[in-house]
Amino acid sequence: MQFRRTLFWDVDPKTIDTKKHARYIIERILGFGDDREARWLFSKYKKNTIKKVINLPRSQVDPKSKSLWSLLLR
Repeated sequence: MQFRRTLFWDVDPKTIDTKKHARYIIERILGFGDDREARWLFSKYKKNTIKKVINLPRSQVDPKSKSLWSLLLR
């Protein structure tokens, strides 16, 4: 997938490794992604992996997004 520069504003999207940077990608897409990116996220990562990232103590997903995704991932 070609990542949007506006989604990953602090790094060069071309340097992102989907395995190595999974937590970073998941947090950004859940917080700021669009429908297409969310669909890609769920096709790329297991539901349990996404849940783990959301529930991490220092997760970067904002509280409102965290609540929404927690409900949707039940």
